[in-house]
Amino acid sequence: MGRELSGIHHVTAIAGDPQQNVDFYAGVLGLRLIKVTVNYDDPGTYHLYYGDEVGHPGTLLTFFPWPGAARGRRGTGQVTAVACSIPAQAIDYWIDRLKRQAIDVRGPIARFDEQVLAFDDPDGLPLELVAGPRADARTPWAGGPVPRESAIRGFSIVTLTEAACEETVAFLTDTLGCGLVQREGSQVRFRMGAGGPGALVDVLCLPKTARGRVAVGSVHHVAWRTPDDESQGAWRQDLATRGVDVTPVIDRQYFHSIYFREPGGVLFEIATDLPGFTVDEPAERLGTQLRLPSHLEPMRREIERRLPPLRHVTAP
Repeated sequence: MGRELSGIHHVTAIAGDPQQNVDFYAGVLGLRLIKVTVNYDDPGTYHLYYGDEVGHPGTLLTFFPWPGAARGRRGTGQVTAVACSIPAQAIDYWIDRLKRQAIDVRGPIARFDEQVLAFDDPDGLPLELVAGPRADARTPWAGGPVPRESAIRGFSIVTLTEAACEETVAFLTDTLGCGLVQREGSQVRFRMGAGGPGALVDVLCLPKTARGRVAVGSVHHVAWRTPDDESQGAWRQDLATRGVDVTPVIDRQYFHSIYFREPGGVLFEIATDLPGFTVDEPAERLGTQLRLPSHLEPMRREIERRLPPLRHVTAP
């Protein structure tokens, strides 16, 4: 198509208690809380964004906290693992750090050419820390509780678990332009664009596994990167021409989005790199106040009344 998706833009998951979410992702994993806003489609719910210092695409893990909602069920038609990149020398640091927080960490597990630590967040969301064979040159956030030399760099891989893998594989390669990297048992790895950090997607083929249910502790959607509105428009046109049911462009304040489902049922998004997270607050103040888009500002008092209090984390 004369263009490429360059990797993961963000992953959005569903959490339970918002304070527990902040304490874990900012306090334990050491990510920066870079934006506190609301779900624009449900303004009574927070939308919390974590990432590197300014929330570069490829580092953004975001959550809709739904206090008291039911837990999801892991299965097919889902993103079943979200993997972040760490330096190879940081494996022992993270084993110790997670165990000190009473987190059941599995590994290191050898997978493809990586070493993987696997664990769940407090809501049961499956996470991985991955040390690959090549150094990840992305700069981590230096202001958090994790030393720079051990800190998370950004995304590495997302894993899609599918019952009928052939259709998903064909969609990734023929429609989204992904390239096959390698196979290992029931897991197949693809790269987006030129590859590199945050540009990998794994498909895990489990035809006898029950379909999953998206709720607390599961991924809502995964977004792929495109640089600007022009390239996003071209993607939208191409998807529609291929018969994919794709939404109109939606303004998410910090990026623009289109949504569609791959054949296995996972919700995909293509999101623009710009305008970014400093459009409504300076870099040094990111994540310190509730930010609302202009159309919700007249409702601020009512929105704030409905949202549970949220304090910034004290790192363990």
